[in-house]
Amino acid sequence: MSLLVLANIEVRYGRLTAVRGVSLSIKDGDTVFITGPNGAGKSSLLRAIAGVTPASNGTIDFDGYNITGKAPEDIARLGFSMVPEGRDVFGSLTIEENLMVGTGMKAKDRGWKAKRAEDLEAVYQTFPILKERRHGQAGLLSGGQQQMLVIGRALMTNPRLIAIDEPSLGLAPNITDQVYERLIALQSLRALTLLIVEQSSTRANLVGGRMLLMRGGQIVLDGDARELGNSAAVQAAYFGYEDH
Repeated sequence: MSLLVLANIEVRYGRLTAVRGVSLSIKDGDTVFITGPNGAGKSSLLRAIAGVTPASNGTIDFDGYNITGKAPEDIARLGFSMVPEGRDVFGSLTIEENLMVGTGMKAKDRGWKAKRAEDLEAVYQTFPILKERRHGQAGLLSGGQQQMLVIGRALMTNPRLIAIDEPSLGLAPNITDQVYERLIALQSLRALTLLIVEQSSTRANLVGGRMLLMRGGQIVLDGDARELGNSAAVQAAYFGYEDH
C-alpha cells in the first residue's frame, strides 16, 4: 500500500523552479534515499511534502489524505515527521526539554502524561547518551549527539514516516555509521517508513532500499540502491552526461 503519493509536484521560488513535475509513490515500510548534486531540488521536495514550502503545482497524498497546501503541524498530526538539515536544536534548553517540544501533546489529552513518559523512555533506550545527559544543555552536545536528539524529537510525535534532510552532514564517517545503525534498528522496531536526503549515493549503496537521483529539479534515475551502486548510470545521471 502506498503511504505517500506525489503527482506532478512543482516548487517555485519566484522565477526559479526548484522542483519540476515530480511524481512518485512510496510504500509503507520503505527506505527511500533521494540523492543528487547541490541545487537538484532534494530539500525543496522534502519541504513541499512537509508543508514548509507550498507546492506551486501538483498534489500530495499521505495515508490517503490530500495534504497539498496543509500546514506543517496538520501534516505532522497525520504521522509525517521531518528532521531538517542542520540539526535545529534549541541550544539553551536541556536535552529532555528539546524532546518534550516534539510531543505535540496537550494536558487535556487523556493519558498524556503516561504516554509522554513511555515515548520518552523509548527514545532513551534507542539513544542512551541522551538519557545520560538529559539535564544538560542541548547546545553542548557534539554534532552526532545533536543528530540523535533531533531524530529522537521526531520520534516523540509517533510518526509513520520520518523524512531526514542530510543526516550525515558534517559528521565523521564512524558517527554517521552509528546514526544509521540506530535509524535502521528503529525502522524495524517501529515499522517506520524512511525518506532520506543525502547528496552522495554512497550511504544509499551501503544501507540499501530504493534510490531516487534528482538533477535539475527532476527525478532522473529510480532503482534499487545496491543494484545501482556507483554504476556508470549513476555517474551519468549525477553529472548530467550520456551513459554510453
